Amino acid sequence: MPTVTAVVVGAGHCGLAMSRHLTSRSIDHVVLERGEVAQSWRTQRWDSLRLLTPNWMTRLPGWEYGGDDPDGFLSAGEVADLVAGYAEASAAPVVTGATVTAVRPGPGGFEVDTDQGRWTARTVVLAAGATRAFVPAVARRLPGLASMTALQYRHPEQLPEGGVLVVGGSASGVQIADELQRSGRQVTLSVGEHVRVPRTYRGRDILWWLDHLGILDERWDEVDDVVRARHLPSLQLVGAAHTLDLNTLQARGVRVVGRFAGIRDGVAQLSGALTNVCVLADLKLGRLLSTIDEYAGGRGDRPEPTRLRERPPLGLPLHTGELRSIVWATGIGPDFSWVDVPVFDHRGRLLHEGGVTRWPGLYVLGLPMLRRRRSTYLDGARLDVADLAAHLTDSLQEAS
Repeated sequence: MPTVTAVVVGAGHCGLAMSRHLTSRSIDHVVLERGEVAQSWRTQRWDSLRLLTPNWMTRLPGWEYGGDDPDGFLSAGEVADLVAGYAEASAAPVVTGATVTAVRPGPGGFEVDTDQGRWTARTVVLAAGATRAFVPAVARRLPGLASMTALQYRHPEQLPEGGVLVVGGSASGVQIADELQRSGRQVTLSVGEHVRVPRTYRGRDILWWLDHLGILDERWDEVDDVVRARHLPSLQLVGAAHTLDLNTLQARGVRVVGRFAGIRDGVAQLSGALTNVCVLADLKLGRLLSTIDEYAGGRGDRPEPTRLRERPPLGLPLHTGELRSIVWATGIGPDFSWVDVPVFDHRGRLLHEGGVTRWPGLYVLGLPMLRRRRSTYLDGARLDVADLAAHLTDSLQEAS
């Protein structure tokens, strides 16, 4: 039964960034990975996906982008290669093909069970990444339609010919809807609450503004409602130099309808609040752009308000053959079902304060708004990991 000071679960960018910090602090550790390094980037992303953040914002501890296209966007394959190269350059102690099946309190810290045996450690860092798609239970009652999640989707040829309903209007939903519409299918996009932003504003990428103005560095303990902040939809962006919003999609022929609310008698029930949802998204967009304008001076060239081309229906028949498949772009997140430590609320959500759980020695990485708004992006790991590595080190020293 191997014993180390720290076990890091997951060899994605967060886990490897933590490994680099632990190595620099001479803390013996192991990184356990269920597949290969950067597994999720190779197996759980669609073929055409690109990062939402520009290349200049691709930064990890001891590494930053140095190529000739700082304003471009890395593909999923390029991110996987980057992470694999980072692991090799860091000489990270990764054990691949070791699926963690349980983490529980044990003598002196924790017992970490894998399908290759048990490890013991004084501290554990959960960096397993987003491995589970959130799909409403009603999806099990679909009347004979092909169905898949955004994690399962790779390319349009996976789906049968005919109409497609994409559920979810955030980054994944709008990108998949656009790709499917371009493939010749008639796409209907079901949209709930969303965060609308332009790709560029006043000649700069919108993330440049969020970075430059310090908005991405707002901390979890500075926001009014951290629970809501951590569950906000992702920015309605695409990893390209153009804006992809509901106006753009409708101009390309995508039909936009309200939030998917359930199925009744073979009909998808849709919310009638789509107009109000779009107005609210436009208002929030306006406040953000006003903040930028106040800093830069004057008023920039603003996007047109969201305009719905037709009165949204309250239902979509699912048995007429018009719709042949559904893609659920309704969110992804980590699966912590193997963590047998009392750190969850009544809804199964892992409780933490900036990545520090209530159980001494147990940490988590890679969650939205973990310690600051930039935590949502690859770029956030470098700062989050530095903070948590310092906390982990101090805790070990205090316990010695």
